[in-house]
Amino acid sequence: MKKAVTKGYVLLILLFLYAPIFVLIAFSFNESKSRANFTGFTFHWYEELFKDNLIMTSLGNTLLIAVLASVFATILGTAAALGIKNMKKRARSVCMNVTYMPVINPEIVMGISMMLLFVFICQMFDWELGMITVLIAHITFCVPYVILNVLPKLRQMDQNTYEAALDLGCTPFSAFFKVVIPEILPGIMSGFLMAFTFSLDDFIITYFTNGSSFQTLPVTIYAMTRKKVNPKINALSTILFLAVLILLIVMNVRQARSEKNKEKQR
Repeated sequence: MKKAVTKGYVLLILLFLYAPIFVLIAFSFNESKSRANFTGFTFHWYEELFKDNLIMTSLGNTLLIAVLASVFATILGTAAALGIKNMKKRARSVCMNVTYMPVINPEIVMGISMMLLFVFICQMFDWELGMITVLIAHITFCVPYVILNVLPKLRQMDQNTYEAALDLGCTPFSAFFKVVIPEILPGIMSGFLMAFTFSLDDFIITYFTNGSSFQTLPVTIYAMTRKKVNPKINALSTILFLAVLILLIVMNVRQARSEKNKEKQR
């Protein structure tokens, strides 16, 4: 009885979470623009989506920013995590508190503060808000997530393995890439995926730092929904949802296989 109640409760929670997404997917194939009546099945809105230059340009900008921001944030965050790991206890505590600030700080505060900083710098050097300011802003709020994913893996790593590699003739550089990186790679990949996801999804910080010459997809969708929800947005949301779902499945399968291989090696 308890198992049935537990399963029913979990099912209700999942239904509550995913029902809106399934409705959105269903209405992306709706023949009419109606958001209440399903009049027929069609791929018309997907065709219209790929013909919309504004949406396609915004999607390209979003993917470009997400990839660049996550790559730079992963490099900087991994280096920062290594530095924090080797600090003394008091300095490490201070750095961790500073690292948590962008995570717990409201995005509206971060977006406005970055906008004021960028406007000040742009006025000094006669620049404009655009791709560079958005990229810097995304790297800034993504770095803490990489640090928080890499640090636990560094704590779990056996320090004797690195020292053994040095004793066996490896240089510090080669020992780092042959011993440390493989050990903390799951944390690096998790940090990269989190940075990519948050960058891809961000609206508030991008809205305050993008200027008028550079639009990302969330900002474009917001501008479109202020007038009327177009079924093309349903089609676009469906594609993004399926892309993220496939990515998660692939990553989970790869992680499960790597864990099995490690168990066999043991």
